[in-house]
Amino acid sequence: MMVVSDNGSELTSNAILTWTDQSRVAWHNIAPGKPMKNAFIESFNGRLRDELLNETLFASLAQARVALRCWRTDYNDARPHSQLGWKTPSEFAATFNPRRDLALRYAESSAPAATTAQMGTSNRPNELRSG
Repeated sequence: MMVVSDNGSELTSNAILTWTDQSRVAWHNIAPGKPMKNAFIESFNGRLRDELLNETLFASLAQARVALRCWRTDYNDARPHSQLGWKTPSEFAATFNPRRDLALRYAESSAPAATTAQMGTSNRPNELRSG
């Protein structure tokens, strides 16, 4: 597993560093001043901030957890996203082919995937084929 983040102070605490070591999670930072290298999370953080954090004064940690759970459920299960072909994240995740996606996740580069595409093989009928 790998986490990509900016160099913000919210992700540099001793608790986060301890968790990454114990969980054997690789942590990669984007270059300072280059938020577009992590555009997805920048967009997500903006939505979370605008739609929940800036709008709510939490009286307790329990209230914050409930509000975040409700927001996350709405974001993942009820809202279609344009970048996911107007599917919800949950619907999009259900379309993954676990065998193919697992192989791509552990590939050291994109070359093995490109080679497969060049050969015209496909694991899913709706994938584009080269040639």
